[in-house]
Amino acid sequence: SADDPYAHSSQNEQDSRMYAKFARIPCLDPATIQEAHDMVRDAFALSEEFGLPVLFRPTTRICHSKGDVELGPVLQNTRKGEFHRDPRQYVVIPAHTRILHKKLNEKQPKVQKRLGELGYNHAAVRGSRAIIASGIAASYVQEVIPDDVSFMKVGAFPVDEEWLADFIRMHEEVLVIEELAPVLEETVREVAGCVTVYGKKDGHAPYEGELSPAAVAVIMASCGFTPSRTFPDVSPIPDLPPRPPILCAGCMHRPVFYTIRKVFKDGIYPSDIGCYTLGLQLGAVDTTICMGASITVGSGMVHSGEDREIVATIGDSTFLHTGIQGLMNAVYNDARMTVVILDNRITAMTGHQPNPTTGLTACGTPAAPVSLEAVCRACGVGFVETVDPYDMASLTTALKDAKERPGVKVIIAKQHCVITARRAGIKRGRYRVDPETCTGCGICIAFGCPAIERHNEKASINELCSGCAVCAQLCPAGAIRKEGAR
Repeated sequence: SADDPYAHSSQNEQDSRMYAKFARIPCLDPATIQEAHDMVRDAFALSEEFGLPVLFRPTTRICHSKGDVELGPVLQNTRKGEFHRDPRQYVVIPAHTRILHKKLNEKQPKVQKRLGELGYNHAAVRGSRAIIASGIAASYVQEVIPDDVSFMKVGAFPVDEEWLADFIRMHEEVLVIEELAPVLEETVREVAGCVTVYGKKDGHAPYEGELSPAAVAVIMASCGFTPSRTFPDVSPIPDLPPRPPILCAGCMHRPVFYTIRKVFKDGIYPSDIGCYTLGLQLGAVDTTICMGASITVGSGMVHSGEDREIVATIGDSTFLHTGIQGLMNAVYNDARMTVVILDNRITAMTGHQPNPTTGLTACGTPAAPVSLEAVCRACGVGFVETVDPYDMASLTTALKDAKERPGVKVIIAKQHCVITARRAGIKRGRYRVDPETCTGCGICIAFGCPAIERHNEKASINELCSGCAVCAQLCPAGAIRKEGAR
């Protein structure tokens, strides 16, 4: 479970170590790229040894880093997977649950001992004060900790509390540094006795956000610990224009959002997780909570008594992942709403992986493609229309038709992601603006495509143009034409 302090690309800043603590399973929290490699190997071994899931918890800074690692021996798994029938283990009825819970509790001392043997938790006593840190924060601490301050690094949970208490008793003050929740700090405070403990719970360290060596130095100074180095105050450049993330030039989602806003002017627009969340910049995304929530939130709004039109948008991959159940529920409960499935033929935001509609597995082997139209009709949707979002007239007609119909309506906007289209060699030809014909009305600028700019009060199309031709359809003066056309 990759946690995301500062929510660089997530809906929350959850700390998965809390889940491991709740479930009483081991959790490995890497501080370096090498540890990330080694911990995955050890996680499989731990799982086999104790018959438990093991939670591997890298954070954003680990996941987005590169480094050399020592691979060690590369093992070849020649064991064939085979199911061993054991109802007392796998059929979790109350009678079995009571026994399994007792076994889980009995495993804890052995798990702690084994985790201690892996070497991810270690300490060095160097003075009367100490810093205890976990995960990537431990690497930051090592950049700024002075030579006369003791250091404990924790990378495997649960921690051996006796070992932890022995270390703490050797010191007068202890500072705990970790990202997000005070998981380690709570354990430290439980065993610290009379030793002074600094951390999140007394306000010295933040509960939220991402740490850094500079941030750690500030925390240390607030507790009277002198960091070994200081960092200059970095202020943003004044008047630097903001650069919010936007959809690609020629993205099929943009004309869909644009047309939704035109047809459903006073509507409410619940959306979902994907590139299309950037429809927020176009004023066509009102909610984004979790995968699949666009349809369920929209359905809930309908039944709450909301009179405005509800138009939910969801991607093809997200729909197949968690949207089908919500659609079925909306149909079953007769929610009057329009669902637009944005089918860009790929799982774009997370790396362009195939999905069940593409006819390929994740390994690239052929598979039977799933029909979104058939799935929607099987869920009971009576009105299912597939349109090319680059054809603005057809898209507008389909949305207007859906608006007038009762119940749940589904429109599938189908067109290749511009990135995969480019990789596949699909060429549409670029468009240009005739400055003599352009009136400077700004309609194409308001469309929000990064390929369209304003120069000398007239529109201009730059090299980002992918040839979708939507802007040409929007231009009331007919000033946008394909290159070479007259």
